Amino acid sequence: MSRIVVKSGLPFTVAPKSLCILRLSAIGDVCHTLAVVRAIQDQWPQTQLTWIIGKLEHSLIGDIADIEFLVYDKGQEKQSLKQLKQQLAGREFDALLHMQISMRSSRISRLIKSPIKLGYDKARAKDFQWLFTNQRIAAVSRQHVMDALFGFAESIGVQRPPNPQLRWDIPLTEAQQAFGQQQNPQNKPTLVISPCSSQRARNFRNWSVEHYIAAAKHAEQLGMAVIVTGGPSELEREYGSAIAEATNATNLVAKTNLKELLALLQQASGLLSPDSGPAHMATTVGTAVIGLYATSNPARTGPYLSNDRWVVNSYPKACQHYLGKSVSEMKWGQRVRHPEAMDLIELDAVCERITQLAEQA
Repeated sequence: MSRIVVKSGLPFTVAPKSLCILRLSAIGDVCHTLAVVRAIQDQWPQTQLTWIIGKLEHSLIGDIADIEFLVYDKGQEKQSLKQLKQQLAGREFDALLHMQISMRSSRISRLIKSPIKLGYDKARAKDFQWLFTNQRIAAVSRQHVMDALFGFAESIGVQRPPNPQLRWDIPLTEAQQAFGQQQNPQNKPTLVISPCSSQRARNFRNWSVEHYIAAAKHAEQLGMAVIVTGGPSELEREYGSAIAEATNATNLVAKTNLKELLALLQQASGLLSPDSGPAHMATTVGTAVIGLYATSNPARTGPYLSNDRWVVNSYPKACQHYLGKSVSEMKWGQRVRHPEAMDLIELDAVCERITQLAEQA
């Protein structure tokens, strides 16, 4: 494939007229990306932003004003590519921010006309992404996913805001907010439990249901209401039923859409969850996340504003126990794929975080 490498053009010295953001999925990564997009909006409010996004992720943020969303449905790939081609025909952007590493997104990038196609540095541009870009963000090792995404903003000339000024501002209707309030009519401090990760089939990231039951009982003893959430998979339904039957928890598994879940998280005191999309959704509304990490490194994928205080991090122990390595010896992003790794997360440590949560509620 012949490529012309652009030697200049970034960072922009004046606000560009238009930018295209390419980030399809997943929920957590789209939440990270939104913080970057909001920073661009704040610095360049007149820049027209077009975001190519996945169908499910669009259901969460697709009603944000001042962003044009073009939806890609990976379940209807051929039709979606045809539709995108039609929507992008005759259009050109000042820059494409190619913020997803996958062959699917790279194929889509070929439909986007722009003199600047900005991607990851070559060390991180897996799946040959570097073949589809002509400029790259600065190479930085061992970054959190959101910090890496902010590399795109910094490359085009947008200043990264300090953490207290990060914003997401995902819209919620009055009806959606009312749904969240209705789940806790006594207005108690609330712990939401989202017990399963997105990789349900592999079952590497899920804590035992017995531990979740014990944690829920501890929260109830502290006077907290407990709500269990999740998707429609068989495993999530099993977890929800087991926790609700053993406690007074409200079981909302498979009973919320993403907007309703966000409303629920916004009004909660905290979320208890493994590495998952809801952990990052909770971050967008400022809710504390008691993240359960053993198979993945929270320094890379943890809930961004909760890592220092709330996360229970057994990843170093899992690396040593199952792979005989320290964290510094592990490749960045390497997971511990052992079905018993999550058992290294101690119930006492989780209950301690719940106690702290109840005390500040």
